[in-house]
Amino acid sequence: MTVPGSKDFRWRLADDDGGQAALFAEEELIHRHVGIGAYRGLEFLHVRAKQIISTVPEASRVPFRHTINAYRGCSHACTYCFARPTHEYLGLGIGEDFERTLVVKINAVERVRAELRSARWNGDVIAMGTNTDPYQRAEGKYHLTRGIIDALAEVGNPFSILTKSTLILRDLDRLVAAAGRAEVRCNFSIGTLDARVWKATEPGTPHPRQRVEAVRRLNESGIPTGVLIAPIIPGLSDSAEQLEEVTAACLEAGAVSVTPVTLHLRPGVKEHFLADLRGKDPTLAAALTRRYRGAYLPKAEQAEIVAPVQRTVVRLRPQAPPTRQWHPALGPRDIPAPSPQPSATTPPEQLSFGS
Repeated sequence: MTVPGSKDFRWRLADDDGGQAALFAEEELIHRHVGIGAYRGLEFLHVRAKQIISTVPEASRVPFRHTINAYRGCSHACTYCFARPTHEYLGLGIGEDFERTLVVKINAVERVRAELRSARWNGDVIAMGTNTDPYQRAEGKYHLTRGIIDALAEVGNPFSILTKSTLILRDLDRLVAAAGRAEVRCNFSIGTLDARVWKATEPGTPHPRQRVEAVRRLNESGIPTGVLIAPIIPGLSDSAEQLEEVTAACLEAGAVSVTPVTLHLRPGVKEHFLADLRGKDPTLAAALTRRYRGAYLPKAEQAEIVAPVQRTVVRLRPQAPPTRQWHPALGPRDIPAPSPQPSATTPPEQLSFGS
């Protein structure tokens, strides 16, 4: 691994494969810290951010205009993570570097307070978790997300959080207090309850059933919390039984919304994900290589994949069947109405690791 020097360590303008710009404020490396104890194996690059609230370009397709990301890189180590290429902009790798060399914006809380006080700030909703998880392992050491929540609550600024981590429950009292002053919304990403799939694709995350329980606790505490069933991986976590199981569990836990999202593989992520998969299940890797000519599957295939989720929602919560939902990172998603009976189309063969 090559870590850039402090003079070279800067965010840059990056474009994704859809032509959507993502802006990152300049930050300067001031210290490297090697993790010990519970954080052994991780390296933390301390930076001072010149700006922490990022404004998303108007031309983007996302349903929010402002974001906060206190960390860069993610120890969750999800093999399909769309944020992996952002490490390349720092001269780091999208593989182990992304998972183990983590950027920590140590002045994030003080910058949030300063920017919220600015006369130019008008109190818009701020989304957290749009790049890497605000409750990844580093948060247990640095408490930046906790401090940001407090800062937002102090001025009654609305915000949302997307996470895969049950560490969010540590701050349940703070979230409840914030919700008493402004709108607060949370979402969990829970792609499957299948333990084999979870261990193979999200090795650094809490067990999905623990996440379901966190959804229950947040909703019972008055924090509206939904679930993204994401990503649904074709041939691995897309069987009707798997999708019905996770959907039913999330609805039973009180999820205020359930949004299915199929796997998308942008350049860089695609190569990393398929290379990792090839070492575990070469047959499945070959099948997905053939199917993913671009970053997304054709819309008709996506509709077929998500249909079991929609049918389960209609069956268990018929009073409010979702037909159009927001994905916090991808924007509005048109979800076709579910068929009353299973589709007659033959689904792709369900594969498994080691087959």
